[in-house]
Amino acid sequence: MRRVAVVGASAAGLAAVETLRRAGFDGTLTLVGDEPHAPYDRPPLSKQILSGEWTTGRLPLRTPADLDALGLDLRLGTAATELDLAGRTVRLADGSRVPYDGLIVATGVRPRRLPGDEDAHVLRTLDDALALRDRLNPGRRLVVVGAGFLGAEAAAVARRLGAHVTLLEPAPVPLARAVGTEVGRLLSRAHLDHGVELRTGVTVTEVTGGGVRLAGGEVVEADEVLVAVGALPNTEWLSGSGLPVGDGVLCDAYCEAAPGVYAAGDVARWDNPLFRASMRIEHRTNAAEQGMAAARNLLAAPDARRPFAPVPYFWSDQYDMKIQAYGFLRGHDEVTVVDGDLAERRFVAAYRTGDRLTGALAVGMPPRAVRAWRHAIAGGAVWREAAGAPAA
Repeated sequence: MRRVAVVGASAAGLAAVETLRRAGFDGTLTLVGDEPHAPYDRPPLSKQILSGEWTTGRLPLRTPADLDALGLDLRLGTAATELDLAGRTVRLADGSRVPYDGLIVATGVRPRRLPGDEDAHVLRTLDDALALRDRLNPGRRLVVVGAGFLGAEAAAVARRLGAHVTLLEPAPVPLARAVGTEVGRLLSRAHLDHGVELRTGVTVTEVTGGGVRLAGGEVVEADEVLVAVGALPNTEWLSGSGLPVGDGVLCDAYCEAAPGVYAAGDVARWDNPLFRASMRIEHRTNAAEQGMAAARNLLAAPDARRPFAPVPYFWSDQYDMKIQAYGFLRGHDEVTVVDGDLAERRFVAAYRTGDRLTGALAVGMPPRAVRAWRHAIAGGAVWREAAGAPAA
């Protein structure tokens, strides 16, 4: 193997190329990115960048000297448009072709859109965050469509900047499917306490010139609209290639999608043997860890590869709440508070799926309070034995 191409120049792609070099790969290593920016961190976009606390200079994941030291064939500002699986080449938007012996797909996701939202804001890239930040002046009316973690974080920042915020969510309780009804209600109350107008059980059918239209015909007026209704994996460029796709690039437990082709990050759907489930995770920590795992398995002999079986981790900052979670919370059967007090917004909640402990979420707690639960999840703890709270 003398030529490796990594398509996607964010956290997963960067982790992959660094791992390849650390593992001794000294051949041609091409890193392709559709944005003109060098790899940068995305979680701060909806937090520190949107609020103005950080300058853009704090976002790059590596310095120019660090990137130079990797000896990359760096192709930024040009998207991949086609994969020739048989010919082992990737075609780029500028017409050039990148040959490879091994390929890692790390093309991430893009925001879902709504009818008429061409002039609305989304929040995925640095340019998106800067465009919205420029419009969040005190007194401006912002409508946020979607009360998931991204929409909730943006709403919290906008309120802190003095904007009037209306948060619209089709579910009766925001985030209930992800974190449970009671935890979802608690997070919702934080927005109400900070002056957000939260409307649940409403469906936005289109973005209009002066706001958004609801399913019943009502128009909610706004100066700015942020659409935060989820994301779609960037797999269109793989159409017709023969690579299996379906809500992401479909991979096995080793992150392999086809011989010599692996996927990592938000675009990858793989079989996680720890949870015995197929999953696609849109979290920063997973992207880096999966980029490393895909690179190691690409270089390894078949019998030396290792399944990628992480305990997913994510965090969110909203107002004065620090939210941390480990595990796979979606589809849980039970959630129970095992430490602290829900009403005080300082607690740890544990999640059961079947007979196993599969997740833990903490609000307002020190990291050590939830870290022990991560170890229990990684060890495949049985619920009835773990529910008494593992020792730190």
